[in-house]
Amino acid sequence: MSKPKPAPLPAGTVVGGYQIIKKLAAGGFGVVYLAEDEQRRLVALKEYLPASLAERSAGELIPRVRPEKQPLYRLGLKSFFEEGRALAQISHASVVSVLNFFRENETVYMVMNYLQGDTLQDFIVTARELKREKVFRESTIRSLFDEILRGLRIVHQHKMLHLDIKPANIFITNDNKAVLLDFGAAREVLSKEGNFIRPMYTPGFAAPEMYRRDGSLGPWTDIYAIGACIYACMQGYPPADAPQRIEKDRLPMSLSRMRNTYSDNLIEVAEWCMSLDPLSRPQSVFALQKELSRETERRYTALSFTERLKLQIENLKSGART
Repeated sequence: MSKPKPAPLPAGTVVGGYQIIKKLAAGGFGVVYLAEDEQRRLVALKEYLPASLAERSAGELIPRVRPEKQPLYRLGLKSFFEEGRALAQISHASVVSVLNFFRENETVYMVMNYLQGDTLQDFIVTARELKREKVFRESTIRSLFDEILRGLRIVHQHKMLHLDIKPANIFITNDNKAVLLDFGAAREVLSKEGNFIRPMYTPGFAAPEMYRRDGSLGPWTDIYAIGACIYACMQGYPPADAPQRIEKDRLPMSLSRMRNTYSDNLIEVAEWCMSLDPLSRPQSVFALQKELSRETERRYTALSFTERLKLQIENLKSGART
């Protein structure tokens, strides 16, 4: 039986001068609340509360951490605090704004702008359910990721990595701005310690090097995830996860199904970003921005008879497997 998750703080609780209204979301590393400051302005309040390390019963404020888990809890806490400090220095429309961060109740809280809208994941699921031929138009994909890459470039310039870019962490506000959410510094620190490395990452969006304890992480790691997000916007589903791809890579076949629908250039960009070898990917956000902006060179190559036949056979096999 899985152990219960730590209880969120109840509505009405005041921490650091912010009054909690309700829980918005909870993940493996913390809880996000809707709260208001002393001027009654709405904010998002994120509490460090790793479910694998901490326990808390309803009505309690302070997490309980077993002695053997204290060193790891403290390590993640320090990283979460440093992440708040680093994000507070970044001012960009496409990166979530950290307004404040503080220690209380033997944990850390990060205060962020409260955004209204939906995640990119919500849009993908809706478009998929409408059974459109194109999940998103190519011009929409290019403009969306141009915005996201502008923000990510600033993040990388501050010597930070995101490490969990996925459609659920890209927020589209009601005034059509794309914003990166939920940075993963604490997640990355904890993944290198103890024996719980696997649950840190989202299958399909995590680069191969994230599955290896000695993997070299860098801008190319976030770029793999950007490619996977572009793929999800075209296909409606995430790509196969990296370990599956290393065993048998079906990505080129999946991308070839989208020829005629999306330009050769956009398909090539997705494939380039998702190279299994980190050195074969764009090594910087700038290199990727440059390629993604080449809208004037769009070509749509028709599938050859042999390719169509291969796809039909592949589809028949997929049908037999399901």
